[in-house]
Amino acid sequence: MKRLLIVLGPTAVGKTDYSMELAQKYGSPVISCDSRQIYREMTIGTAVPSASQLAAVKHYFIHTNTVTELYTAGRYEIEAIALVERLFSEGHETLVMAGGSGFYIDAVCNGLDDFPAADMQLREELARRLAQEGVESLRLDLKRLDPESYASIDIANGQRVVRALEVCLMTGRKFSSFKTSPAKKRDFLIEKTGLMRPREELYERIDRRVVQMIDDGLVDEVKSLLPYREYAALQTVGYKEIFAYLDYCAGKEYKPPVSGQHKNDGPVTTLDRAVELIQRNTRHYAKRQMSYWRRDGSIVWKTI
Repeated sequence: MKRLLIVLGPTAVGKTDYSMELAQKYGSPVISCDSRQIYREMTIGTAVPSASQLAAVKHYFIHTNTVTELYTAGRYEIEAIALVERLFSEGHETLVMAGGSGFYIDAVCNGLDDFPAADMQLREELARRLAQEGVESLRLDLKRLDPESYASIDIANGQRVVRALEVCLMTGRKFSSFKTSPAKKRDFLIEKTGLMRPREELYERIDRRVVQMIDDGLVDEVKSLLPYREYAALQTVGYKEIFAYLDYCAGKEYKPPVSGQHKNDGPVTTLDRAVELIQRNTRHYAKRQMSYWRRDGSIVWKTI
């Protein structure tokens, strides 16, 4: 039976190298399952595979969309499944998918319910709130309207919170009430391998990666995205901290978040402080990724 091998794990664990080795073993491309690497304007801060890696193995869903364009897990499910089925029809017996976006992986494996279409005006308003107030303000609204979703989704992910809150406000129903359909049947076998490392080793890799991103030009990349900073795609680790640093350099008044666990961080007055915050917030993100996947008993975990 045809197989889809999914390589997942926390950020900086080594998914790119591992998935490329698998792809070369099976003569497969790598199908990216990363909700940030799809954006062509975001390269350094999303740790997109290098030019040599992209040349060595064909990758899909890398730099395919723009930050100004709405992209959802539901759309990813449709496009990724269509790609997988096409590649299988072309003769592939085994395909490799790799990424750290748990919701996208769930969409491929189990399918998503038929959520209502987006209300773009409402979404833009929520995205503005996300940029101006921080995610915690939106989280409190979600907790009030839909405590079940608040307890189950990655509430540190601004895009996830915006979508859930949007559905609640638009329909008058809980976002969680739509998530009732049984898992969709796929016409291929799915095998999930989760990569992990000892915590201190993973954290050291995260810290080194952030420093390398700065050396590679992350600040200039973020500067180029200043006109788009309010889009939800950019409310993410590695970008929001540099935006805060650039605000300080430009003499803009510091406005602390309305609420939230990092409201006391204060203004980001130096690049070193921005680096510290990116490292810390990336470590927190890695912990949330692992917490998300612990509920999935189908993952075979491998220490590398």
